[in-house]
Amino acid sequence: MFRVIPAIDLKDGKVVRLRQGKENEITFKAENPIEIAEHWIEKGAKVLHVVDLDGAFSGELRHQKEIKAIISLGIEVQVGGGIRSFDVAERLLRLGAQRVILGTLAVNKVKEVRDFASKWKNRVIIAIDVKGERIVVKGWKEVTRLKPLEFVKLYEDCDLSFLYTNIDVEGLLSGIERRRMDFLTKIKRPFYVAGGVSSLEDIAFVKKIGAAGVILGSALYMGKIKFEEALEFES
Repeated sequence: MFRVIPAIDLKDGKVVRLRQGKENEITFKAENPIEIAEHWIEKGAKVLHVVDLDGAFSGELRHQKEIKAIISLGIEVQVGGGIRSFDVAERLLRLGAQRVILGTLAVNKVKEVRDFASKWKNRVIIAIDVKGERIVVKGWKEVTRLKPLEFVKLYEDCDLSFLYTNIDVEGLLSGIERRRMDFLTKIKRPFYVAGGVSSLEDIAFVKKIGAAGVILGSALYMGKIKFEEALEFES
């Protein structure tokens, strides 16, 4: 089953889009996250991708109230950004998040994350956040030595999924870098794709390589992709 998923990135209580994930390079801003969530639900979204950007930058969840309100709308929600402890991850799952996205924690505490994923089967997403050819953490600010496929193999035998984001093209509306996505076809678990998706052709490619879904952000908010047309790729 393939899902087209709108992104709702939260910063200072508002919905924003950032260029390449840089904290001060805002390309779009909307005041009311709940209204934005309701808008996408009315348009036909079945899943929402909610990220606490302030949490990602600070290492501490900052938008629990807004996240809880979006979950209360009754739609499937996956949440990321600033989930640096298992207590926070578990709290979000108990609040009703369908899945939590772990990035920094998944790099720093592999055994513990594997154990957590075993407890919460298929409700954990491991973030493959890539800059250049390396995994990045801590709000995309710190580059590790890990290569994407090397990182994936730490978790591939677990009951979870992955989210690949190419930070180099995130928010640029320039399209995806297809050659850098070859490794995704080797992943044996469900995976989602984000970062640079800017056309219906990009969505078609993401679906073709076997993704479980695509995350749409700037292209939706800036009008490059019409959500109704993107939804036609769902199956």
